[in-house]
Amino acid sequence: MPGIDESLLEAMRLPGARGASVVDWISGLALGAVGDAPGGDLEATAAETAELARLATESGLLAPAGDEGEVSDKEPPVQDLIITNADSYHLLRFVSTTFDSTVFVHLWLDRSDGNLALARIRLAEMADRLVLG
Repeated sequence: MPGIDESLLEAMRLPGARGASVVDWISGLALGAVGDAPGGDLEATAAETAELARLATESGLLAPAGDEGEVSDKEPPVQDLIITNADSYHLLRFVSTTFDSTVFVHLWLDRSDGNLALARIRLAEMADRLVLG
């Protein structure tokens, strides 16, 4: 099972990958990062994406609907967030852990070279295998 560094290097092998990080959305700190960051500041990017993640996970509006969608306390209510802009994609994939899930993987993709569907599938697989600690 890969750790943070191995997982980030795997993410950077995706077509169009510009940068990747594993972030704790409670503290806003990057637990690991590789490649570039939007604006050039990895720590600022981690803090700002953590704000987005916190809003998404704490919002009751984005929680699964009905009894079928009940999620355990160890699993975040949101699987991933996709943000698009003129030249890139940002994919935030939440990581389920055996303890409280407050971690996500942020992948920054170049829009002209990246494949968002492939990246989402591979990031989900990577997040499922990620070992923290």
